[in-house]
Amino acid sequence: MSEERRNQREEKKKRRCRICGTRKAVIRKYNLQVCRRCFKEVAELLGFKKFD
Repeated sequence: MSEERRNQREEKKKRRCRICGTRKAVIRKYNLQVCRRCFKEVAELLGFKKFD
């Protein structure tokens, strides 16, 4: 395994949701670091609007 691939795996292991601590489905865009389940709860507080 290449060194670059190994670094990507290590980086993925470090990613955690700030709220609940899960490692699954973490949204990193805009440096949120929140899983999709927690994001759904706090999106409006962060200034995101839901479009129908």
